[in-house]
Amino acid sequence: MENVDYLKLVEEASVRLQGVSIKSPLEYCERLSQKYQAQIYLKREDLQPVRSFKIRGAYNLIASLNEEEKSRGVVCASAGNHAQGVAYSCSKLGIKGVIFMPVVTPNQKIEKVRKFGGEFVEIVLTGDTYDEASHESKDFRKKHDMIYVHPFDDDRTIAGQGVVAKEIFEEITPDIIMSCVGGGGLISGIASFSKSVSPETKIYGVEPKGAASMHESLKVGKVVTLSTLDTFVDGAAVKTVGQKTFEICAEKVEQIIVVPEGQVCFNMIELYQNEGIIVEPAGALSVSGLDHIQSKIKGKIVVCVVSGGNNDISRYPEVIERSLVWQGKKHYFIVEFAQKPGQLRLFVENVLGPNDDIARFEYIKKTNKEKGTALVGVELSDKNNLLPLLDRFSATGLDFRKIDKDDLLYQFLI
Repeated sequence: MENVDYLKLVEEASVRLQGVSIKSPLEYCERLSQKYQAQIYLKREDLQPVRSFKIRGAYNLIASLNEEEKSRGVVCASAGNHAQGVAYSCSKLGIKGVIFMPVVTPNQKIEKVRKFGGEFVEIVLTGDTYDEASHESKDFRKKHDMIYVHPFDDDRTIAGQGVVAKEIFEEITPDIIMSCVGGGGLISGIASFSKSVSPETKIYGVEPKGAASMHESLKVGKVVTLSTLDTFVDGAAVKTVGQKTFEICAEKVEQIIVVPEGQVCFNMIELYQNEGIIVEPAGALSVSGLDHIQSKIKGKIVVCVVSGGNNDISRYPEVIERSLVWQGKKHYFIVEFAQKPGQLRLFVENVLGPNDDIARFEYIKKTNKEKGTALVGVELSDKNNLLPLLDRFSATGLDFRKIDKDDLLYQFLI
């Protein structure tokens, strides 16, 4: 690992960012503190002008370019938040930018990029993942001799994100800092600065199960590329982490925690309902990691970085669905009913428990058949009610099959 004075780079970035990014609030969270018997604070990066920490790294890199480099314009690839940071920076500095985004990027993020960039930015939608968009953007940069603004694997980007840690230590000295991990820029900046001023502070990263590229890389001791990628947590959906960020994490990060996407959804809802904080999936990763290290954080001062709040409201039905499934409260069944009167009543009275509810029911009567198949979704008040429900199913004699996660139909439903 090359010897880089990140403490100096972060201090310089902090000066550049004055009047651009805000010093985001560090808020004590009473609910989480009581739940985990610790002092838990939320670093509210969702309140930045572009509603994520990405403004810090993007602006720091672009603002540090010399005049000749600025005149050539900049290129980047992003699933959304880095794109907004680059667009905002281009508009602020009057620099031309071309931004490559995956076609699956939520519309809310695309529109925000247009708004922040205005006349200075061109958007190119290409590829199904960040990595595919990144490949296209690098080819474009070479062809047009522009400056590449890397979202994570650049010292200037890392230093910009490291200002998050600088602001934390200006208020408190935490025992633990929890950060989301995508390509690794944020956690690398946080870890590099933190270990320089407080070697005792432990840094934990949190990745979604379907995009655990840093976890897999650290496990084998080198950067690896994931063969498959779940893009639900779009702000952290990266197949290949950076070489610089990998080396920093290998040296300075205590552990990378991998959490199910359903747990992320659960915490998105909890943060909204209890603290009134609207986060995107990646923004809930740090809080989602707390469950996995409960014994290590008891009695400690813990900071969870709420990395972003760019969530498309149209995604909330899926967020609620995934949350319920992860909690074990929602299940789907294929049920075969005899095509005669009273069958639905039989199901309601003899299969459903007193606090169970039908969340989905799809059935078309076929008069030329003795039996008809229905898709039934059941929502439970308690996950422990599943086994009694299955027992009642069997006792009625109804032919049924629970739809499991490996079933293709499950992917259609969730």
